[in-house]
Amino acid sequence: MSKERIKAPELAAGLEWFNTFEPVSMERQRGKVVLLDFWTYSCLSSMHTQPDLRYLEDKYSDKLLVIGIHSPKFPNERISENVQKAINREHIRHPVVSDPSFKTWKQYGIRVWPTLIFIDPDGFVIGALSGEGRRGQLEKLIGQFLRKASLSYNMPAESVRLESKPEVKSYLHFPGKIVASEHNLYISDSGHNRIVVTNHYGRVSRVYGNNSPGLLDGFTESAAFNHPHGMVKVKDYLYVADTGNHAIRRISLISGEVQTIAGTGQQGRIEDKPYADPLAVSLNSPWDLAYDGTCLYIAMAGQNQVWRLHLTSNMLECFVGSGQKGLTDGSAKKSALAQPSGLALGGNALFVAEAETSAIRIIRLPDGKTNTLVGEGLFEFGDQDGSGKEVRLQHPMDVAYSPSDKIIYIADTFNHKIKIMYIQSRTVSSLECKGLNEPSGIAVQGNSLWIANTNEHSIGRLDLASGLYGKLEINEPILEF
Repeated sequence: MSKERIKAPELAAGLEWFNTFEPVSMERQRGKVVLLDFWTYSCLSSMHTQPDLRYLEDKYSDKLLVIGIHSPKFPNERISENVQKAINREHIRHPVVSDPSFKTWKQYGIRVWPTLIFIDPDGFVIGALSGEGRRGQLEKLIGQFLRKASLSYNMPAESVRLESKPEVKSYLHFPGKIVASEHNLYISDSGHNRIVVTNHYGRVSRVYGNNSPGLLDGFTESAAFNHPHGMVKVKDYLYVADTGNHAIRRISLISGEVQTIAGTGQQGRIEDKPYADPLAVSLNSPWDLAYDGTCLYIAMAGQNQVWRLHLTSNMLECFVGSGQKGLTDGSAKKSALAQPSGLALGGNALFVAEAETSAIRIIRLPDGKTNTLVGEGLFEFGDQDGSGKEVRLQHPMDVAYSPSDKIIYIADTFNHKIKIMYIQSRTVSSLECKGLNEPSGIAVQGNSLWIANTNEHSIGRLDLASGLYGKLEINEPILEF
């Protein structure tokens, strides 16, 4: 923390505000601690900061004001409607200002997401904290400054009038991923903290978990999840990447029992070594799963790695990735990934949708050697079909492999598109599929491509033979008494 005392300026006029009736005046917040949270919703570290901010907001109530400064990395994040969706998806309650031209970012000399600017009750900038995992430091600092302020401020600071714009109510809420079997669809209803099972016509047959986030084992709706995402079906079990709980769960599709098989419920930075007891390991935002007949592969998005769990021996280990964020090909432990978010098994390889580098990677299963199919780096993105190095994606979140055609489908999430890649030529082209809004999950079954149309709170089906796309109508079962 810097000792230099600089008065926090008013935020630039003309910026768009969310969650509040009017722009917030910094001058009128005297007596409060103010945190400016510089974030972008594509950045997982920014998302990891949100639970810490909620904790601090609950603890210090009207003595703390958090203002989110949304400074977008990707073009898609500059659009107001998408920022509002992200605010709702992440349950952000404090005022947020959109800073697409980086005025405030430059004013404060910010370099990375997330960065928190600490402003004391007298309105002076005390310093900046970059990166996630700052709850303890912030809690201590806020307590210290509020104790001093209580001796100087008798009148309460002006309260900020909050205003939310909730999503339209629907059966699904920001569905994240989908798995398709011959007869059923398994949907991670991420915003409702549950897994929904339907047939191909949308009739709901079972629900695991309920609307309340939590980490509870149990049967069907008595269990609890926290923003689950990727899944994989293995015989009569469904394995779930319970992202918000930093855990792997297993659902018995016969009995309906939900069990935790890896993770403590707390986020951790995992050391690269084998673990004999996966339940004692704090995982880091597992986002998707794949299974090769022996191992469960885990896209450990928060650690920029792919891990694997040997289901027979119950041993958990890092499979690919140095842990450094980047786009580096090579051997298993020297390669670098960046927020792996989607996995698909194809033959002797694992395909990876990598959100932060807007890339598709291929990992050789016998030895973990990693190569890039398309993608050029952390700040190379766009919407460009073509071959190899000329292809540009924007924050892809999932891939699906079609063994009959030896092609992969890509959920090009921030371009609101589904794309197809011919693996041998690395040629990518867009499919005609209108009405998509940040699709984050896809699954191939026969001639159907099932799509988790995340920001539209729906599931769609693309007929691969005719090219027709339609929304799946979800029908809850009728209870008979």
